Amino acid sequence: MRRPQIPAWLPVDPYILALVGTVALAALLPARGTAATVAEAAATGAVALLFFLYGARLSTREALDGLRHWRLHLTVLACTFVLFPVLGLAAGALVPTLLTDPLHNGLLFLCLVPSTIQSSIAFTSIARGNVPAAICAGSFSSLAGILLTPLLAAALLGGSAGGFSADSLLKIVLQLLLPFLLGQVLRPWVGGFLVRRKRVLGYVDRGSILLVVYTAFSAGMAAGVWRQVSPARLGALMLVEAVLLTVMLLLTWYGAKRLGFDRADRIAIQFAGSKKSLAAGLPMASVLFGAQASLAVLPLMLFHQMQLMVCAVLARRRARDPEDSDGPAAAQLQPRRAPQAADAATVR
Repeated sequence: MRRPQIPAWLPVDPYILALVGTVALAALLPARGTAATVAEAAATGAVALLFFLYGARLSTREALDGLRHWRLHLTVLACTFVLFPVLGLAAGALVPTLLTDPLHNGLLFLCLVPSTIQSSIAFTSIARGNVPAAICAGSFSSLAGILLTPLLAAALLGGSAGGFSADSLLKIVLQLLLPFLLGQVLRPWVGGFLVRRKRVLGYVDRGSILLVVYTAFSAGMAAGVWRQVSPARLGALMLVEAVLLTVMLLLTWYGAKRLGFDRADRIAIQFAGSKKSLAAGLPMASVLFGAQASLAVLPLMLFHQMQLMVCAVLARRRARDPEDSDGPAAAQLQPRRAPQAADAATVR
């Protein structure tokens, strides 16, 4: 008997299943007392390690080479850090009819997180878009998010994200910015090693994020935050996020057309400008929200899987567009091989 296969057009990210399992473990066996202290210290170190690896992997030369596409990169940054936050603020009108204040805070935090890198590149390649532009756009967004996401969260979420207190700023510098800069400084010496150990370090990345999730949800269980969420509220949240993703996909596609971008660039803008990074958002939430992080990252976790599923279908439909609609920019990208469907289901 053949084993049932998951349809290719419906990518269920195995890592999402691991995240769900981690949440279930935290619900059944939350860390308490000394175990919670140890887990929190380990999660703090894991966050610092993650951002060190982000810094060490980001090619400064590649980013500088991509500056010639500055209009495209500014468009993606505007989608990520202007349009998304505006829509997140507008969703405040749905409180309390559809969303609670904590869920809206989580939705707004989702709107402040930087774009993805790997999955944006994978979907852009599948759709025959401007892959180099997607690489640079995702890298610039992640780099900008190191500073912009915490600052925007402090400005728009106020006390929910710790405000502009000296303690919260010190945490941002020590756990996010300093390790990232250290990774950039040490990149000439460790970059080659990281490339050779890419697969192993991928497990380190994901294992670190699982630890952050377990710590955050354990703290949430201890604080009783999950009593604030009902199944009806979760359903309403998923509906709001579906509308948010639809609006951003339409704005990035047709807005880029109005700005004069060709098809290949519009594909890169759509996939880089409409997506949010779970890998970057989870560690940031643990720093910014503390015990409330479990509820704050729930919208991001749901949105992440939703965007993977929708964008996988959309990328394959874009790939079937007529060849003559590509324009000269996309024609230059034909030698690049599209990644396998499994590559599109990456966590970032």
